Amino acid sequence: MNQWHKSSYSGGENSACVEVAFASRTSPAVAVRDSKDPSGPHLTVAPSSWLGFLTSVTRTG
Repeated sequence: MNQWHKSSYSGGENSACVEVAFASRTSPAVAVRDSKDPSGPHLTVAPSSWLGFLTSVTRTG
C-alpha cells in the first residue's frame, strides 16, 4: 500500500477517523482503516467498489 490519507471530514484527535491507502497500478486495491488503530486490521476492496461506496454516500450524505 502507498501512503495512508485521513478523511477530510475527520475531526479532532479523539474523533472517529477513517484513512485510505491506494495500492500500485499493477495491483489495484483500496485499503481502509481506523486511524486510531493504525497497526490494527484494514479492509481492502476493489477500486470499483470504493468508487461505488463514495458515490453512494455522496448522494445520500
